[in-house]
Amino acid sequence: MSRLNRRRFLIYSSATIGNSIFLKACVNNSPSTTNSPTASPVAASSDRIKIGILHSLSGTLAISEKSVVDAEKLAIKEINAAGGVLNKQIEVIIEDGASNWDTFREKAAKLIEQDKVAVVFGCWTSASRKNVKPVFESKDHMLWYPVQYEGQECSKNIFYTGAAPNQQIEPSVDWLLKNQGKEFFLIGSDYVFPRTANTIIKAQLQALGGKTVGEDYLPLGNTEVTPIITRIKQTLPNGGIIYNTLNGDTNVAFFKQLKSALLTPDKYPSMSVSIAEEEVKAIGVEYLKGHYAAWNYFQTVDTPANHKFVEAFKKEYGANRVTNDPMEAAYIAIYLWKQAVEKAGSPDLAKVRAAAYGQTIDAPSGKVTVNANHHISKVVRIGQVRDDGLFDIVYATPAPVEPVPWNQFVKETKGFACDWSDPAKGGKYKKA
Repeated sequence: MSRLNRRRFLIYSSATIGNSIFLKACVNNSPSTTNSPTASPVAASSDRIKIGILHSLSGTLAISEKSVVDAEKLAIKEINAAGGVLNKQIEVIIEDGASNWDTFREKAAKLIEQDKVAVVFGCWTSASRKNVKPVFESKDHMLWYPVQYEGQECSKNIFYTGAAPNQQIEPSVDWLLKNQGKEFFLIGSDYVFPRTANTIIKAQLQALGGKTVGEDYLPLGNTEVTPIITRIKQTLPNGGIIYNTLNGDTNVAFFKQLKSALLTPDKYPSMSVSIAEEEVKAIGVEYLKGHYAAWNYFQTVDTPANHKFVEAFKKEYGANRVTNDPMEAAYIAIYLWKQAVEKAGSPDLAKVRAAAYGQTIDAPSGKVTVNANHHISKVVRIGQVRDDGLFDIVYATPAPVEPVPWNQFVKETKGFACDWSDPAKGGKYKKA
């Protein structure tokens, strides 16, 4: 375990949870997925409802996912303290995906088949989501996914509370073209999200007069970033934009070596879509100051709901902790699910799914609403890293942006939409 991850593990392990939450840590039992066509019965006793949490608590992605679990536990503790859901307490079973896609799939099957949870909140990377998606679909179960992603998906069995590309990637490219320049070097981790995101970015740049001068990828966990930095200097000798879709520990090496190579943000501004307050703190503000990130939420959002959220989180886990976008998206996912269960009058999966449409909440990031395409409307923001490791918000949309799962810059999906409230439309239909 790296020094960085050891330090973060100790911080995470020191967090405690109150008596109002039933917590069971399950990290070893991993039965294989079966192909049962229907969901296992949901376990809801007379006084509690079981739910599952599935994130990486170990491996290269634990740097980001542990704090998401903290936010989910906080929401559950608050809900239980207020009386629970349908007057039942929430019992939580936490599984470690261990930054391994096969493990995610096995643990998803365990939560559904063995633990008989009512719902699962989890995943970080699109690779982990793609691996569990067939499990949830074959069992007709429900996953709430809290991280921005590449779109090009709309599953009946997944609710996506992070941003679709038109709520993060596309607005950030527009902003960069208007404010920072036309030449882009694309760097990302080598899996589905960065590659699909960069396909969208390249199509958008071509349509709007920008230019992709380079594109490179590294396997998750790989820290051999020097060759890529050399190519950035060669293709952008006078400066330009670095669009960063790296995930996990690779970002540590990248930003440290970027600074060592004197590629400073005044000439080589980077826009990241997977670096938030937690990662800035872990990597070191001295390496990220002046660089940009695109999200829907920053800790510096000035709303009463956010002040309450940040205060509650720090009270629970320590004054030195920070909040970020995936944490907020995970936190509100549990509240949106609660509201849907209460509207449905039952944790029954089909009833909750139908009741979720139109659910709205005064979230820390602003008002959000669940759409019939299983995504949520939300404000788009761009932040710049400042001296204290938080973000100055340099741009925000005046109102929530409606989600568009199927990308309208990519030729193969242009004109398509998703609507699960209408069986004739479903996950992908051609708009008139």
